[in-house]
Amino acid sequence: MRDLAMRALDTAKQRGAAYADVRVVRFTSESVVVRNRNVEALTADESLGFGVRVIVDGYWGFAASHRMTLDAADATAAEAVRVAKASAMVRGPRADIGPPQASSGSYRTPVLRDPFAVSLDDKIALLLRANDAMQAVPHIVSAEGNLYCQREDKVFANSEGAYIEQELYETGCGIEATAVDEGEVQNRSYPNSVGRHQGTEGWEFIERYDLAGNAQRVAEEARELLTAKSQPPGTTTVILDGSQVALQIHESCGHPIELDRVLGTEAAFAGMSFLTTDKLGSFMYGSPAVNMTADATIPGGLGSFGFDDEGVAAQSTPIVRDGRFVGYLTSRETATALGQRSNGAMRASGWNRIPLIRMTNVSLEPGTWTLADMIADTDDGIYMETNRSWSIDDKRLNFQFGTEVGREIRHGKLGALVKNATYTGITPRFWGSCDAIANRDEWVVWGTPNCGKGQPEQVAHTGHGAAPARFRDVRVGVMK
Repeated sequence: MRDLAMRALDTAKQRGAAYADVRVVRFTSESVVVRNRNVEALTADESLGFGVRVIVDGYWGFAASHRMTLDAADATAAEAVRVAKASAMVRGPRADIGPPQASSGSYRTPVLRDPFAVSLDDKIALLLRANDAMQAVPHIVSAEGNLYCQREDKVFANSEGAYIEQELYETGCGIEATAVDEGEVQNRSYPNSVGRHQGTEGWEFIERYDLAGNAQRVAEEARELLTAKSQPPGTTTVILDGSQVALQIHESCGHPIELDRVLGTEAAFAGMSFLTTDKLGSFMYGSPAVNMTADATIPGGLGSFGFDDEGVAAQSTPIVRDGRFVGYLTSRETATALGQRSNGAMRASGWNRIPLIRMTNVSLEPGTWTLADMIADTDDGIYMETNRSWSIDDKRLNFQFGTEVGREIRHGKLGALVKNATYTGITPRFWGSCDAIANRDEWVVWGTPNCGKGQPEQVAHTGHGAAPARFRDVRVGVMK
């Protein structure tokens, strides 16, 4: 892999590139899905290839190949240079990536037990136990579980002297029960919705979440939702569980702080951002209780790694401090436009894609409350758990979210179950209403393995540290 990378760099420079980098990636994944005691999917994927980026006369070019030969390295580097020269004919803004980046080193995800070493028989047996427990509950028509693991072996080298090797692991799991009765359909998921929860760990991640041990409870909650009352519309206090806070962060903070969106280079597909550069350092994003950080060094976070795909070391970046907006996610090129250095947020979904600015672990820092004290301190409101739906505009300003479960809060105590719970808001007004955040004992780095961006689309894996949080005067329910 090293020889191929060095050959591609040499060819790119000989063909006229002022800058070049090469990523060589071997990707391996395995997934198991069991539904209603049937193995619905058993998938093993592997790919190997490399991509070459170059700058020629101030313009970018990119090419990739799955042929792992020195001849292919020459041909692919030459093609990247040809693309850059063609880009120069458009005469757009010239690329400026700032000072040289010559990092060297290696990184491996800390793994206690290799998830690929666990037999398929054991994986299927675990999901079957969870299926059995869910299907034993009346009105459950669908019981599904999945396990997933992946490994990326990556080499990065650039013409400025950088050379980096990484071995990155991810492991994830999830179960979902669907209950039906008299035309009513309700779902309940664990540990998170939209497929699964995921982290940069080994098989120990799966063991921690004890799918079989939680399966009956999940199914019973789905059944109870069938006869729960619908949430009435109005304005009230809302307490969100940690997983819903994580998605709120992802959609209303993580995406609008991607500096390529702000500068307009992602506008066609992903939209832009209300957090324009004139707001940096002065705009009040939320209340003084709100502190957010983008940190790629958190152990186990799905947005954790050693180096990004421009060779920039993983780091921690303040985003919101005491409610004030103070930082973006950046690349070498976008950071230079602001007179800064990249904070290492460039990642590609594979060897045949260019890196884009992607979220690392964009997290809400923990507060001082416990969830129990937060509920006891709330006279009237609703507690919402586990995302069910979301909608947000292309500038990440106006949003609506729905959760799988709601629970009334009356005089400081949890009350009746509520189905089809929803809330809506405007991002800075919503975060400005946050007056309580649970402490680190209830703080979890939630994994989002399905974040889309780019043309052609790339799916990124991001993390969000979050604990339950309280928001005042929030509009809930569907207004008539």
